[in-house]
Amino acid sequence: MADDILIIGAGQAAAQAVQSLRAEGFEGPIKLFGDEPYAPYQRPPLSKKFLAGEIGYDRVELKGADFYAQSNVETHWGTRVTEIDRRAKRVLTGDGRGFDYGKLIIATGSRVREINVPGFELDGVHYLRNIEDVKSIQAHFTEGAKMVVVGGGYIGLEVAAVAAKRGLGVTVLETADRVMARVVDPIVSHFYERVHREEGVTIETGVTVAGFEGKDKVEAVVSGEGKRFPCDFVVVGIGIIPNTELAAEAGLEVENGIVVDELCRTSDPDICAAGDCTSHPSAVYGHRLRLESVHNAIEQGKTAAATLAGKEKPYNQVPWFWSDQYDLKLQIVGLSAGYTEAVVRGDPETGRSFAVFYLKDGVLIAVDAVNRAPEFMMAKMLTQKKAVLDPTRIRDESIGVKEIAG
Repeated sequence: MADDILIIGAGQAAAQAVQSLRAEGFEGPIKLFGDEPYAPYQRPPLSKKFLAGEIGYDRVELKGADFYAQSNVETHWGTRVTEIDRRAKRVLTGDGRGFDYGKLIIATGSRVREINVPGFELDGVHYLRNIEDVKSIQAHFTEGAKMVVVGGGYIGLEVAAVAAKRGLGVTVLETADRVMARVVDPIVSHFYERVHREEGVTIETGVTVAGFEGKDKVEAVVSGEGKRFPCDFVVVGIGIIPNTELAAEAGLEVENGIVVDELCRTSDPDICAAGDCTSHPSAVYGHRLRLESVHNAIEQGKTAAATLAGKEKPYNQVPWFWSDQYDLKLQIVGLSAGYTEAVVRGDPETGRSFAVFYLKDGVLIAVDAVNRAPEFMMAKMLTQKKAVLDPTRIRDESIGVKEIAG
């Protein structure tokens, strides 16, 4: 109806939007639509503790089952929205139903980038994006089994770490000349390559995947360079694609994500968007960003809710990310692209704790911190302030992290 707010998508941004709408004083009807048969849950643990079997669904669920009922939210799990009719202010679902809206939040997230090579359809070739994916992968977790991971990014290396600890034989194939090349500096890449090899993982960089071999199921990965990697199963982690098709078909502006302003408004004033699927302006970096992170999803969920509740709370924050592998917690503040100097604090060559500060003409733009929580926390503040730092003070560990700025 005229005052209904509909939310398409049931991930981190959507769950936050529900919570924030009520916190901002919106008392009207809220309807929440999710493709999966589950209430919103956290995705990061899927490739970490959830995959390892250390925690169950109750620990990844964002809110208990009674939260949505108590918040007076009408939930539609396992329901795909197939069309947004902006003129009629109505959405259509895959089962033929229609729902009117006053305002709309699109939080459709992202999906895995699939690999299209011969044999991609063989049994035993997996992706990791949702709970059902994890269950399929866990079925192969027997000691001594051989796993090949295609892709040396966050997901691939997190899966590799869990499998190695479970006693599997793990090989990681990465197209670039180093792991995590899209998100970190060579110093950090080489550190992670060293640690994974110390943990028994085989890392092969500069490798393209030409296909998968097998009769009834995958038995080997074949590279474009002619090498063959025997395996019992494969996990592919080569990135994600924002789910923007629904927005584009509705005529909303889309360019590397659904285009939103600092209030998470799309090109339609009655529609906001939040999370992985959006492209937003960053005053910190001076250009548009599309971010794939929990922090971004939460903060945009808050901003979108405030906007639709009639309040303006612009989204303008330094992004941050994390990755857990073995006993290592990598925490990243900011975006290091375009840095002119990388300054190391600690010892990445032999130790397991250090931080890399990225300066652009002396100004701090990003920090990669491995097992360095104090540097991570300080970096959040200093990056937002665009602090000018002295590399000598950064390197000198006799100077406390709080005194780095001088």
